Amino acid sequence: MTDRGAGAEDRDESAILIPLHEARRERMELPVSFNRLELDLILRLYGRMVAANEWRDYAIDHLADRAVFSVFRRASETALFQIVKNPKLARKQGAFFVVAPTGLILKRGHELASVLGVFDKRLRLVEA
Repeated sequence: MTDRGAGAEDRDESAILIPLHEARRERMELPVSFNRLELDLILRLYGRMVAANEWRDYAIDHLADRAVFSVFRRASETALFQIVKNPKLARKQGAFFVVAPTGLILKRGHELASVLGVFDKRLRLVEA
């Protein structure tokens, strides 16, 4: 007996063949999530808003059809805003949109950075 023969048997037993259709099905069942760059943009905005004392808590939901970043003033309240990624709408209206507490879509688009621009404060002229 040699060790070479035993090693060959171990290789055969450890090799697992997965049919391609099963691998694709498993990949398709993964929930939608924010990638690292998208999450970085969102968390930078979140940090600015926390520093401004406007936001205090957040939640991230990875669902089968969309990913949602919800922002709260207090943990016990409903979400102030929701930043949503829905890949099915990527070619039509854009994969990203911001939703107000009333359900109104404030802004939607293909690029997350432009959609998050809805939170930028703009100076307004106030007439007395």
